[in-house]
Amino acid sequence: MTDLMASTGTARVRDLANAQKRRAQRHRANTRFRFYGLAAIVLAVAFLAIILADITIKAVPAFTQSTLQIDVPLAAEFIDPADAKAGDYDGAVRAALRNQFPNSTTKAERKAIGSLVSGSAGDPLKALALSDPQRIGQTIAANVLLSSDADLYAKGITASVATGAGLGVAKPSGTSGPIAIEFAPGAFANTPQAPRDLFDSATPALLIAINGGVVRVNALKGDVAQGETLVPLTSAAPASSGTWRPIDVRTPGSQRKITDLQIAFVELLKDKGVIGSKFNTAFFARGDSREPELAGILGSLTGTAFTMLITLGLCLPIGLGAAIYLEEFAPRNKLTHLIEVNINNLAAVPSIVFGLLGLAVFLNVFGMPRSSPFVGGLVLALLVLPTIIIASRAALKSVPPSIREAAIGIGATHQQAVFHHVLPMAMPGILTGTIIGMAHALGETAPLLMIGMIAFIADVPKSPLDAATVLPVQIFLWSDLPEAGFQSKTAAAILVLIFFLIAMNGLAIWLRTKFERRW
Repeated sequence: MTDLMASTGTARVRDLANAQKRRAQRHRANTRFRFYGLAAIVLAVAFLAIILADITIKAVPAFTQSTLQIDVPLAAEFIDPADAKAGDYDGAVRAALRNQFPNSTTKAERKAIGSLVSGSAGDPLKALALSDPQRIGQTIAANVLLSSDADLYAKGITASVATGAGLGVAKPSGTSGPIAIEFAPGAFANTPQAPRDLFDSATPALLIAINGGVVRVNALKGDVAQGETLVPLTSAAPASSGTWRPIDVRTPGSQRKITDLQIAFVELLKDKGVIGSKFNTAFFARGDSREPELAGILGSLTGTAFTMLITLGLCLPIGLGAAIYLEEFAPRNKLTHLIEVNINNLAAVPSIVFGLLGLAVFLNVFGMPRSSPFVGGLVLALLVLPTIIIASRAALKSVPPSIREAAIGIGATHQQAVFHHVLPMAMPGILTGTIIGMAHALGETAPLLMIGMIAFIADVPKSPLDAATVLPVQIFLWSDLPEAGFQSKTAAAILVLIFFLIAMNGLAIWLRTKFERRW
């Protein structure tokens, strides 16, 4: 008997120890699972933060625009008072800019000066002259847009430049052509340029701004620089410490579009204090353009608005009606089962298939206008319709059967029970599903490419039947262009699209939270 009790007690102790061991294992497994889940969330948030930070950093330059403050004479050689609309306002701006550098008279210099301003720099002057013809013949103080290359350089994007006041006295040997500049000892103590040939486009460049001109250094040996004049000097007098400065262009010429000559003129304009910066309202107020500094998203935003209105106006009533019929009124037979299976399959069909359907049916069969928001809305409505039907059926199904039974019990018909009681209670879920579906449609590109909404459209559409593009397609178009100015515009347009997507999803969350019913 004693042996039996001893063996039983030993077994219980062993079972207790095993249970404690298994419990410790479960706790460790639970801890590991929580750690893995938290790590996955942290990793996802980190990647999202990195992506958003990278897009934001690239987009910031697009929200500002460099301008040139200059007095522009509306002279008769450019603007005829009898026909002010046909005047050469851009030529007047370039002539006024060239007058800032009277000693730069060669063809290359004049071309470099003219390339600093936008191709539509005279548009504000034209609008002013047309509104007040008395301004013709007068000198107008204007803020004109810099060209994309000059703008990016002024923002420090296309070229890495270090500059500062020169040390000691600099003595130029002339005012133009090949010249030598003699410096005081230690003049380049703060300039990381070794004595070597600097004229190669594959190496950094060293420019010297002195006496109102700029010299490109070809060789720096000791305290003497041999160079070539880019902008003629006003005099060959020695320049004291602080009145001349080295411009260390660390980005080689082969890796930037802006030339040394253009950099020289921009730096001299900076010295005159006529280059400023302003908020880029044109980005939100203009349509697309071949010139990066003039390109805006108003046309694509308008096209997106028209497309989304057409999409919502079609898919919401059709999708809601289909969901109500299938969930509340349709008989349960093979036909309705087949319809339900096809709706679920359509929700998983790649979006480009709907684009091919729109191309084949809406454009080729019915001859609808190509690249129009109306056709785009029809295509996206087909894309979103299965999602709305599924979400609406789920919302209707979530309403407890007791609501229907109570309504019918007090004398309501089946139709009255559905539309007066069930549908209002399911509406928050229906709206949430609809908004999420619309957010999905807002970010779609592939189906719209198939119906021609990839075309370059400079004008802002006035109606859903006008040719237009949408914001995702605009991003796709800009991302494929070689000009550096479109890179920041692409990132800025992505930020705008992300803002709308977050706003729409935030609205869906707010509606679900505000009108949610707990049963």
